[in-house]
Amino acid sequence: MTSPKPSLRAPRPVRSGAALLLGLLLLAAACSSSSKTTAATSIPPPTTGTTAAKGSGPVDVFYAGSLLDLMNNTIGPGFHSATGYTFVGTSGDSGTLANEIKAKTVVADVFISANPSKNTGLEGSSNGDLVSWYALFATSPVVLGYNPNSKFAQDLKTMPWYEVLAQPGILVGRTDPATDPKGALTVTILNDAAKTYNQPALSKLATDSSTVYPENTLVGRLQAGQLDVGFFYGVEAAAGNIATVPLTGVPTQEAKYTITVLNNAPHMDGANAFVQYLLGPEGSAALTKAGMTLVQPSTVTGTPPASLQGVLSGG
Repeated sequence: MTSPKPSLRAPRPVRSGAALLLGLLLLAAACSSSSKTTAATSIPPPTTGTTAAKGSGPVDVFYAGSLLDLMNNTIGPGFHSATGYTFVGTSGDSGTLANEIKAKTVVADVFISANPSKNTGLEGSSNGDLVSWYALFATSPVVLGYNPNSKFAQDLKTMPWYEVLAQPGILVGRTDPATDPKGALTVTILNDAAKTYNQPALSKLATDSSTVYPENTLVGRLQAGQLDVGFFYGVEAAAGNIATVPLTGVPTQEAKYTITVLNNAPHMDGANAFVQYLLGPEGSAALTKAGMTLVQPSTVTGTPPASLQGVLSGG
């Protein structure tokens, strides 16, 4: 059983356009397990080519924490510039966000998960019919990130990663497999490598609760030198300028990012506009630049509204 860790979740602030509060919101995103941010409005005019409808007001987007930098620094501001809507983002591990949405302790317009399975708990009458469709739109592989100042950094450049992780004293960070898709994929990777290369120390890592941290804190812990290595998706490692090595010798595991609009979304027009923007020309270009592999056309489960069928089909 995973030992409980002190909560790093900060209280959710009241939204405001004031610059000081915006700074506090962005700071909270870096240190909480589920944090809310509002996109800055001092950004360039919109470029041409977007298919998103224009409007005003907030759009509450709950998204996998591995997309924190991409959403806050690129997608959120770009969405506001192109449409006039205000991006209000809440990040966290996909399972926890889905549970909060299901419990109706939060109000969301859009849900972006790192694994399609996190949508199924929101489908059907027994789950409040919160989701009736979702679309797989991009992937990103799991990689091993490391601190260049770590005493194990040189070994990672010259030795197989699975031999380095088996060394005593190495500080490894991963996310909770019970709630976060990346955590579950990490366990699969460690167990595969342990079996393939006869490294029982990796199996122990896969069950060691002391290596588990909230997703939104893992990048900061590695950069601060609290960890030697950590398991990340390629998109978040690139955004954080984290040095990485590929997880060679075992089957590739990857994030499978999905998007849906909640059926009870209070800002339905803005939510649909966000999907149109993210999967339209500007959003797709930003995703590609961030190193994500696009799924085009998106793989759709269920029946989306007619207004989104064009962008979901790649049209």
